[in-house]
Amino acid sequence: MLHSCYGINAAGHLTVGGLDTLDLAREYGTPVYLLDEDHIRGMCRMYKSAFAQYFGGTSAPVYAGKALCIKRLYRIMAEEGMKADCVSSGELFTASSAGFPMADAFFHGNNKTDEDLRYAVSLGVGHIVVDGLEELDALDGIAAEAGIRQHILLRITPGIDPHTHKKIVTGNVDSKFGSAIPTGQAEEIVAAAVKKQHLILDGLHCHVGSQIFDIEPFADAADIMIAFIASMQAKYGITLPMLNIGGGFGVRYTEDDPQIDYVDNIRALGEKFDAQCARYGIAKPMILMEPGRSIVAAAGVTLYTVGSVKEIPGFRNYVSIDGGMPDNPRYALYQSRYTILNAARAGESADYECTVAGRCCESGDLIAEGAKIVKPQRGDTLAVLVTGAYNYSMASNYNRIPRPPVVMISSGKASVAVRRETFADVAALDIDPA
Repeated sequence: MLHSCYGINAAGHLTVGGLDTLDLAREYGTPVYLLDEDHIRGMCRMYKSAFAQYFGGTSAPVYAGKALCIKRLYRIMAEEGMKADCVSSGELFTASSAGFPMADAFFHGNNKTDEDLRYAVSLGVGHIVVDGLEELDALDGIAAEAGIRQHILLRITPGIDPHTHKKIVTGNVDSKFGSAIPTGQAEEIVAAAVKKQHLILDGLHCHVGSQIFDIEPFADAADIMIAFIASMQAKYGITLPMLNIGGGFGVRYTEDDPQIDYVDNIRALGEKFDAQCARYGIAKPMILMEPGRSIVAAAGVTLYTVGSVKEIPGFRNYVSIDGGMPDNPRYALYQSRYTILNAARAGESADYECTVAGRCCESGDLIAEGAKIVKPQRGDTLAVLVTGAYNYSMASNYNRIPRPPVVMISSGKASVAVRRETFADVAALDIDPA
């Protein structure tokens, strides 16, 4: 199977975390998001172990909560000793209310409001990642109001194009994120930051993009960022003891995607950091990275019930399901490819080509085109694999459709982490007419 948390049982049914997906569909209904908690914990432990071995004992993985932000995940991250990357006040609230230690949180965002910054300061967020000069000035004033010195990182744009989808590239010069090194703006914000009375500049942050399988963009970023740290140390006499290299390691969504050895990539990146620090004669900073997708994506499967199979001779076949772009907008946004199975016949040859269509009143409401599956019929359970990242977190109530529940599987037992929304939930904020 595509990932170790999936399997096929004696009945030929797809399993997740050892449990039969047809049984889970009957118990929890569809659509339903399934997550293998044991797989998530295993990925956290892999990252922690590899970081300790190849980056050094003080380095740490930082879970990128935008991939999946629910209370249960933050409890897992706290228990596994992970740090957390939050990109909104809502994510900070979720992490804090789950009991995640705010001292281990990093607050990101290219346009944090004054309210966002005050909220982060009030929670005791460990590091705020400052995106630009205006935010730097605003945060200095807010920290002064609070009577504290806030620890910060500066988001720096290294000027790298990792050749992923243009909507998930973040490290090139023409970006809404950060201050660019090639334009001189990065040096400008460093020079400004060290003069702030109520901010403590601990280091730098960069992020080159997402769904990257090649180590080269990260190695290039390491080269550029270490050289920049050395130049700032020489010019301003400052030490920057922390470097967050961002996230973006890819995940296999289909058999056509390349295999990725995360540990070997971390090893190679660690060697690059060591070589560059030695070259420039600077102390190796504490290295942070922000895995998100690679921790939760493969742990997830979404189950749907087939409503109809519509065949248009000479054109295409449509398999319609009881979910769609409200619970998985990634195909509509990025044309993301998925592995899709008829869950009751998971081991059989998939030779029926079709478009998997959602239930919304929208022609672009599709999950896949040109998919090969075992031909289904009304009432069959369809499983879309590798949906643990950017599915629930990007879900909407388009067409007033309630969002599905999130069901966690651990040690062979399933439990609800997020309940299914009701129609009343969807309309709860509406004000009744007078």
